[in-house]
Amino acid sequence: MPAETILQRPSITVFDYICTARPGDAPFAERHDGFSVSYVRRGSFGCRQRGEAFELVAGSVLVGHPGDEFTCTHDHHAGGDECLSFELDPALVHAIGDDSETWRAGALPPLPGLVVLGELAQAAAEGRSDLGLDEIGMAFAARFTALVAGRPRTTAEAPPRDRRRAVEAALWIEAHAAEPIDLDGAARAAGLSPFHFLRLFARSLGVTPHQHLVRARLRHAARLLAEDGRSVTDIAYDVGFGDLSNFVRSFHRAAGVSPRRFRQAAKGDRKILQERLAAPAAG
Repeated sequence: MPAETILQRPSITVFDYICTARPGDAPFAERHDGFSVSYVRRGSFGCRQRGEAFELVAGSVLVGHPGDEFTCTHDHHAGGDECLSFELDPALVHAIGDDSETWRAGALPPLPGLVVLGELAQAAAEGRSDLGLDEIGMAFAARFTALVAGRPRTTAEAPPRDRRRAVEAALWIEAHAAEPIDLDGAARAAGLSPFHFLRLFARSLGVTPHQHLVRARLRHAARLLAEDGRSVTDIAYDVGFGDLSNFVRSFHRAAGVSPRRFRQAAKGDRKILQERLAAPAAG
């Protein structure tokens, strides 16, 4: 997969991956060169490693362990995918928390505590933040290890057809996240009963449709807060939250700080990263 190195430091290297593979393209085996966490910022793809299958959508995280082989597929989405990948030096991994099982987690679904940092990292990568990309990458990796340490492993064991339908539904939710969406409406768009849709979605992607919707909205909000001068209220409504207080609570729960303080962080206030490194894990 083509990769552009956008930052290289002794302890962390950041790559920008843009994959243009399409359905029907033959998958091929790749190998993780080091410890890495890759934030999916656009598109979707499937991944198989260590005998497990994962479906990744925007906001998901692909986890790499040195020497592990993996194979990516693109059966569900013709637009390819893009990832911001942080590769960590073993000494940094040890300092963060060298638990080999943590780094063999395979993949994580979109989690609030990670998507806001992922979008902040993307803002820094695009020059829209004065924060150091290496600093955000370390905070992202530290948050990842804290979350995985207290999270049960889940495996996408649904049959391929169900996984395909779940990914298509996730992409539909992503595209319509700013609109009023409920379980019945999302199930109807997928052509399934609400109960079957909920079970299929959660089994395939590791989150419920509502969780994916809220996290998509939080991800979009984090992006706008980092790059846009609109008011917090306008952003809350623009991304799909119908109530400002609900947005503020949801964002604070995910980021550990208010939307206004997150915006300050995007402008160069490093205190948020220090607090995130010290904060207890939250989903």
